[in-house]
Amino acid sequence: MDLNTITEVVRRPPGRPGADWRAGDAWLAGGTWLYSVPQPDLRRLIDLTALRWDSLVPGEAGLGIGATCTVRELYGCTPPQEWRAGALFAASCEAFLSSFKVWNAATVGGNICMSLPAGPMITLTVALEARYELWGTDGTSRTVDALDFVTGNHENVLGFGEVLRRIDIPAPALRKRTAHRRFSLTRLGRSTVFLIGTQTPGTHDLLLTVTAGTTRPVRMAFDEVPGARTLRQRLDALPADIWFDDPNGTPDHRRHLTRHFAEEIRHELLVGGPA
Repeated sequence: MDLNTITEVVRRPPGRPGADWRAGDAWLAGGTWLYSVPQPDLRRLIDLTALRWDSLVPGEAGLGIGATCTVRELYGCTPPQEWRAGALFAASCEAFLSSFKVWNAATVGGNICMSLPAGPMITLTVALEARYELWGTDGTSRTVDALDFVTGNHENVLGFGEVLRRIDIPAPALRKRTAHRRFSLTRLGRSTVFLIGTQTPGTHDLLLTVTAGTTRPVRMAFDEVPGARTLRQRLDALPADIWFDDPNGTPDHRRHLTRHFAEEIRHELLVGGPA
């Protein structure tokens, strides 16, 4: 879609962009959403891809993901063998409501900052206990837990002109056992629910992340894998207004699917194999 209100595109922003941020500006990375709907309030685009941030930076501390890393790059990542949770990279990329062709442009950071309930990069990074580095217009930086970034449907904690710079996934989370479940109305459709469970090697703990069915991510931590009844009670204790409602599923439908898949994940991580 043509954006006929744009009067300027900043193709070579400074290394620390944002100081000249003003109303009508928008960050341009993959642009897959930006160019998909009218943007009547925008006047200027600032191209982040020109900064050439490193896409994937593995190290002893874990994995750093540049916000402009494309979905294609993440999908093609071959993690070290000890990063058992690395299998979630491909599974999360395959949860996009888009064809593989779009992966060449769509970015990890863009999906996170859209902050839609079904954003699979949100699911992935919340489940793997990531932290986000945010850059402000005044040159300062701050980090937030991935769990706290999205606050509602298409809502997040970004301030005026603030940009997501980097996602850091800690090595301990990458070494965890995982189990995931997802439901969509069609094979390449938007997720109705997307759940991921992780477990620390040598323990019986459980970290359950619930997304897509809720307006913001929910993460439940258990020191020991709970019984089916306890898990059900924790899910039922979630506030009624947290369940998302759109053409892909009613709140009751999403709650039902979440209960079902959460139990499958619980059982899989308890016995060491699929339910």
